[in-house]
Amino acid sequence: MTGRLNSAQPYAIGLFRIVVGLLFACHGASKLFGVLGGGPALSVGAWPDWYAAVIELVGGGLVVLGLGTRVAAFISSGAMAYAYFKVHQPNALWPLQNDGEGAALFCWAMFLLIFTGSGALGLDRLFASRSSSATEEKQKRSSEPVAA
Repeated sequence: MTGRLNSAQPYAIGLFRIVVGLLFACHGASKLFGVLGGGPALSVGAWPDWYAAVIELVGGGLVVLGLGTRVAAFISSGAMAYAYFKVHQPNALWPLQNDGEGAALFCWAMFLLIFTGSGALGLDRLFASRSSSATEEKQKRSSEPVAA
């Protein structure tokens, strides 16, 4: 049983990444464009809400694609930590009291992706396999003897 679960781990991480990234991007899109029931759109440049929404939309999109996952997750996790401690936590101690559950969950989900990477189904893995194939081919060509 453990062997089967371990072999499916990259796919579970990939699906986790896609779902979390999509929810994160939708959260940003709702604030930026006033879609998906998010209320009116934010004013461009409004600190810190507009910048947080841009990070959510772009970071979430990159995480969905699995492109620069670790960097996008690092920035997104930091943005959600800032949101929790500067916006939610001053209102009350616990996330249930201060409406900070979303910020806390997104912060920790993105934090996990920093360490796991994109898993399966991500562009990071596709580009990594292409670059490693090209490197192996170059090494193979450079180690062949030269005919005199």
